[in-house]
Amino acid sequence: MIGLPRRALMALVAAGVLLSPVAAAAHRGHGALSVVELDARTGEILVSHRFQTHEVEPALARVAPEAQPSLDDPDAVTALTAYVGALFTLKVAGAPVELTLKDMTLGSDEVRMVYAGRIPVADAVDAVDVQAAMFADVFEDQVNQVNVRRLGVTRTLVFQGEGGEQSLAALD
Repeated sequence: MIGLPRRALMALVAAGVLLSPVAAAAHRGHGALSVVELDARTGEILVSHRFQTHEVEPALARVAPEAQPSLDDPDAVTALTAYVGALFTLKVAGAPVELTLKDMTLGSDEVRMVYAGRIPVADAVDAVDVQAAMFADVFEDQVNQVNVRRLGVTRTLVFQGEGGEQSLAALD
């Protein structure tokens, strides 16, 4: 009778040992998703960034060295906002777009930041230049995906490392 629970315990331990590499392999690398929505009728631009909280908090040690590396520290959140604003840039028709933070959600799983800007309606079909280097200075394997939506068309840019600007051609 004692042998059965011991066998069950050993099976559970063995399963845990076998599954731990699977769990570790499930999350390789660091990444972020940004979506740029350009309204060609109004010239309004919304940019949303999504980051994993478990990646942001350790990065705060570098992003906000004077603050606690926690999203509970207002100084760290202020530094994070400035950091994202500096490392994500957007140009339309060659002119920089001023983006202002409109909303932020600091969740247990995800950090979401929404920025807004405006361009002249006539520029909405011109070339879009994006730079997305968030956390590339913190994590060697950082990959930032940026989806740009305008006039019903979505195009994707992928940034690896601290690389420069990427462009999307003007729409015809």
